[in-house]
Amino acid sequence: MKISAFLNFFLEILKILSDKIIIIDALEKTIQLKIVYYGPALSGKTTSIKQLFNHFGKQDELCSIESTVRRTLFFDYGIISFQNEDWLLKLNIYSCTGQDFYIVTRPITLKGVDGIIFVADSQTSALDRDLVSWNELKTYFKENFEKFPLVIAFNKQDLPRKFSSEIFLKRIDYKTYKNKDIKYTIAVNGENILSSFEDILRLIFINMKVKSELFPAIQTK
Repeated sequence: MKISAFLNFFLEILKILSDKIIIIDALEKTIQLKIVYYGPALSGKTTSIKQLFNHFGKQDELCSIESTVRRTLFFDYGIISFQNEDWLLKLNIYSCTGQDFYIVTRPITLKGVDGIIFVADSQTSALDRDLVSWNELKTYFKENFEKFPLVIAFNKQDLPRKFSSEIFLKRIDYKTYKNKDIKYTIAVNGENILSSFEDILRLIFINMKVKSELFPAIQTK
């Protein structure tokens, strides 16, 4: 299959999956959400998702479409579900490829998204790429972006040459945003990956005006 035909195939799959995202189904007692990991190439999106799925013992349920050099071609995708006595919370988790060659897949992957974890590469050399990726993300939401649920995960905190997060936050004028949070992560060992995930869920439910008491005690299904 030629690369153009291969790309078109996955674009159609993404459209089908995106159109099937359901927020709340009161009849089936199901809440279904879509969370997307976004950021520049090689920032650690796939590693973050793999660590998350490993934490819940669902590493075999994550689908990653990778190149021969183990870089994400189109997206990573998997489902994590939580169950209490009355409700099923079903989380559809994606990553957007950071490779510019597949930029056309990004807005499709973002379709129907409820919350985003923006994975920034904290290396000094990556600051400009982080900013380009952030500004591109803003264009997909326009005026709705300021209040959209989003966690900024400054990844690769274990590396020596890092830019100050304050530089990035000042450049994007972070104080003007609402419903946002900040985390400092090390995806390779899972540090703060789970707390970033918990934070985006909290922000999503605040945005949906659904009280956290809906899930007083959740367990992975």
